Amino acid sequence: MQALRGADFTLMPGELHALLGENGAGKTTLMHVAYGLVRPDAGVVEVAGTRRAIASPRAARALGIGMVHQHFTSLPALSVAENVALASGWQVRTRALRERVRELSERLGLPLDPNARAGDLSVSLKQRLEIVKSLASDARILLLDEPTAVLAPAEADELLRVVHAFTTSGGAAVLITHKLDEALSAADRVTVLRQGDVVFTGPVAGQTAVTLAGAMIGDGGDHLPSTLPGAGPRSGRKELPTVEQALVRLEDVELPRDGGEGIAMRHASLSVGAGEIVGIAGVEGSGQRELLRAVAGRIAPLGGKLSVASPLGYVPEDRSTEGLILELTLTENIVLGSRTDEPWLQRGRVDWGVARSRTATMVREFGIVAPGPDARVSALSGGNQQKLLVARELAGGPRVVVVENPTRGLDLRAAEAIHGRLRAAAADGAAVLMYSSDLDEVLSLAHRVLVAARGVLIDVPAGATRTRIGELMVTGGR
Repeated sequence: MQALRGADFTLMPGELHALLGENGAGKTTLMHVAYGLVRPDAGVVEVAGTRRAIASPRAARALGIGMVHQHFTSLPALSVAENVALASGWQVRTRALRERVRELSERLGLPLDPNARAGDLSVSLKQRLEIVKSLASDARILLLDEPTAVLAPAEADELLRVVHAFTTSGGAAVLITHKLDEALSAADRVTVLRQGDVVFTGPVAGQTAVTLAGAMIGDGGDHLPSTLPGAGPRSGRKELPTVEQALVRLEDVELPRDGGEGIAMRHASLSVGAGEIVGIAGVEGSGQRELLRAVAGRIAPLGGKLSVASPLGYVPEDRSTEGLILELTLTENIVLGSRTDEPWLQRGRVDWGVARSRTATMVREFGIVAPGPDARVSALSGGNQQKLLVARELAGGPRVVVVENPTRGLDLRAAEAIHGRLRAAAADGAAVLMYSSDLDEVLSLAHRVLVAARGVLIDVPAGATRTRIGELMVTGGR
């Protein structure tokens, strides 16, 4: 498979340049060339007008290029300060290092506890650490691959403020994003890739979500979703299940904070009925992560009653560290995540022929772009990895589906396909509980919305506006 075909890209000083395209279009590969992770078969790379052979990330950093990857690269067992030192080459003198990291993160407007263990950080704080690491070595060119994919709206705005301050001070940044409204509001110029080719590059001024989506999809434009991100809720199923059909039930549940001390959620009560999609909205750290993981069986409640029907499908928010093993094949990942009643399991042994055939069927049915069932998952784009994860969790017909950030890193068409699969699961009688850091996605997908705020669950009144839900997320209704 050819990732890029004669792609040209120019980043100007002081600009924020959005890089758009469907999953597998070549966006990440193009930036990996600039960062020394991929060696191109042809073409040249110039930095500040001088031709450069960038053979490694170390060579890129020496040229003032930093990259924030789509998947987190910090070592979970090390502290925040140690991860920054490892990425930047700073000396590990404990007290001086901690203060240096604290001062840098606060100066950037992305404060971090230098003593915190990276593996214990929330997803948004892990993303914050990635950005601090990339700027610790005095980068003047910043390559950002889906940096806001897991951030709440306020956090995403804060991050883009930091990036704008960086470009205003003379730096230059590339923003890979699937959020067209984000590209339109934040970027100065935009380049669109389609199947490895650059099909558009120019100023953002004069572009709309429709024109950019058309450039991304090309002749497939007639398959665009009926509404674009941010356009408001789509119509959903009107008749909701009765309480007697509840497949998920929480009564006065108290939950510990995942990976740390303290209480994440108090007195949580919730039911999700067969055929219902319930969405949880909330800013990061409000308890929604622990709530979904308790339902998925990953966290034990401290008190209250929790009952969940089985079988259960679970899509965690970080596919690369929690959902999939990237160095294994597609088939191996499907088998590892399967239940004991799968057809390829016979008397405790795996029939790999049957498993490969079933994986190939999933690849075809879910529109996963992959060389085949024996390809390593690491060879897939982030969006196709997400589709593989969703395919595995939904293929067995679970009665309960728990999904965190279901379309993180997916383009418009892939996101709509995932939404369609979740709607189909609900239509088949599953109870779906989902959380997304994108409020518009919650409103678009869910039949019913609850807000997690300050460790409590709040029922959203029928007819509540997006603005009102946003207020509840921040204030908790106080």
